[in-house]
Amino acid sequence: MALLIEIGHNGWYSEEDLAAQFRALDPAADIRTTAAPGNLDEVTVLAVSALKSDLPTQLPNLQLVQKLGAGVETIVNHPSLAPHVRVARLKPEEPAREIAQYCLAYVLRGTRNMDYHEKAQARALWDPVAPRRPADTTVGVLGLGHIGGLTAGLMRDMGFQTMGWSRTPKEIAGVTCLSGDHGLNGLLSSSDYVCAILPSTAETRNLLDAERLAHMKEGATLINAGRGDLIDEQALASALYQRRPGHAVLDVLRHEPLPEDNPLWKHPCVTITPHVSGWHLGDALGDVLENLRRLTAGADLLHEVDRARGY
Repeated sequence: MALLIEIGHNGWYSEEDLAAQFRALDPAADIRTTAAPGNLDEVTVLAVSALKSDLPTQLPNLQLVQKLGAGVETIVNHPSLAPHVRVARLKPEEPAREIAQYCLAYVLRGTRNMDYHEKAQARALWDPVAPRRPADTTVGVLGLGHIGGLTAGLMRDMGFQTMGWSRTPKEIAGVTCLSGDHGLNGLLSSSDYVCAILPSTAETRNLLDAERLAHMKEGATLINAGRGDLIDEQALASALYQRRPGHAVLDVLRHEPLPEDNPLWKHPCVTITPHVSGWHLGDALGDVLENLRRLTAGADLLHEVDRARGY
């Protein structure tokens, strides 16, 4: 039983780098890359970051697509993936912490007036401005799963008034947890910063449309480190001119890489980063190999996805 790596995009680990790390962890494992796939009949696991090719049709004995990350929207409904093929994702600690830190970095950038001071420096202007106290700042987190829960906990521990929203009720100590449509509107209208960390599902696509964005607090900052299709980007461009939100930090977009002619690049109230909020896989590489072993042994998989639900 062999594992074949297909990253599916540029700008992250290379297939060769990942293969070397897998082999270092388990020298006996049969790890292959698309540059040297060998006999495709022997491949039972396909490990991907994004599944964008028809490679599954060339793997007659494929049993599992292992996502090298959390989001599985490019996999679960892929037209080339047979219904019997299982899907699993990762729940690694290191990139979850990185995403939480990414959100915190932009919250602190705002509360500490970093943009203002940079502009003042360009004018040789010495103009002290008081930072905003965390206790007087509300941070809302959309999505309270593995990553969102960690993010909400970090904001709470930094002293921010912290709210969280999820489709179903949850409880996190020190976090005001909301659910449902009424809860979502309440979080948006109360939060100075909204950190979106939601998966791409039928329920979340275009969740933040024009109507929903209008509920945001005037001048608030929207930080999206979840999935790009959460936000109606055209509605966002218009909403920014109404200052609801006042600024958007987008690490994920509907189309990646973002085309050069997309107006979001030059929007004065938008900050774009190239999907870098969560980068390193850390100890989750071991989970990939563990799933290879479990599949061989007929045991339950780690973090298997319900393809119908999308997560």
